[in-house]
Amino acid sequence: MRAGIATLILSYVLSQFYRAFLAVLTPWLEADLGASKQDLASASGWWFLAFALTQLPVGAAFDRIGPRRTTAACLAATTLGAAVFATAAGPGQIKLAMALIGLGCAPILMASYFIYARQFPAALFGTLAGMTVGIGSLGDILGSLPLAMAAEAFGWRNAIWAVAAVTAAAAAGVFLLVRDPERLETKGAGSVWTVLATPQIWPVLAMMLVCYAAPSALRGLWLGPYFHDVWGFDRAEIGWVGMAMGLGLVTGSLLIGPVGRLLGTIKWVVFGSNLIMLAAVAALWLLPFGGAMAPAVLFVLIGVFGSTFPMVTAHARGFIPAAVMGRGVTMVNLCGMITVGLAQQVTGRLHAGLEGAADPATPFLAVFGYFALTTAAGLAVYLFSRERRP
Repeated sequence: MRAGIATLILSYVLSQFYRAFLAVLTPWLEADLGASKQDLASASGWWFLAFALTQLPVGAAFDRIGPRRTTAACLAATTLGAAVFATAAGPGQIKLAMALIGLGCAPILMASYFIYARQFPAALFGTLAGMTVGIGSLGDILGSLPLAMAAEAFGWRNAIWAVAAVTAAAAAGVFLLVRDPERLETKGAGSVWTVLATPQIWPVLAMMLVCYAAPSALRGLWLGPYFHDVWGFDRAEIGWVGMAMGLGLVTGSLLIGPVGRLLGTIKWVVFGSNLIMLAAVAALWLLPFGGAMAPAVLFVLIGVFGSTFPMVTAHARGFIPAAVMGRGVTMVNLCGMITVGLAQQVTGRLHAGLEGAADPATPFLAVFGYFALTTAAGLAVYLFSRERRP
């Protein structure tokens, strides 16, 4: 079992890489393929939309055939998407590639969560989930400065071909090493509607809708264009900021589970962390800056305190029956991912509509404002949530 979980965690490193690497590759894709920022925002959005729309079928597959075959098959689709990306001749192929990659990454984290929920004590779920996201977030770091260096040294296409090969190896490893939990009888046990019929889960889902949108979208795309267009950063400097934010995501993900156990609460750790993240996003939106250092620090803070995704899942897990755990956790994940995909479509249009402004920061202020307002709305609803103690 340990080898299988380790393989899933290493596969999640790839998932985090794929959701973040566009921010660093933006200058190459603009120069080589003529891709606009709206094209790349759309491509990033298609990753999350494909990921989100695959969640419910993936959850049903977990409950019926197990996470091993489900995840291995989807990772094969990720490998195909990476190959399409490496051979792309224009923005349309980049969008197709990102959709395939998003579809293929859909089950990876949830496969781990499914195993944790079924085979470990409930009190450990948040810590194990946070550990998985923390280690997996190393992929975010690999998709920053190391990717920029590899793209400079070997070309961006060769760098992606190498990642495609690693992805194929991960698919084989999952198929050979992951062990499915004992199957439960699910006939007549309910469905995702059983979970949605529980009133207590709705405020938690409201938090899930917004907690991951800002850190993921800002790290996955807008970080690169913002620091390039507003502050004149080159590719290596963008890579450094991306790596710093990635380290923030790792740190926050590893700490939030133990902090929740120490304080004996999930709700208030989630609320407090997201409130600090909201303050950082609002500062990017509303405050004037005389240099790039303050915005860079704020991006890192968004990474650290925007790492509540696993704890929000742990909060929701308390309201999901064991027999529909696969469908339940993937439904929760759908809420977190679909809003990132939609946000990238919306913010791409907001940016494009203001791109001709005299101040190059103006289009990005609209992006930051969108994330500040939506995060504030989710926090307001989450205040009404209840906490089920393990």
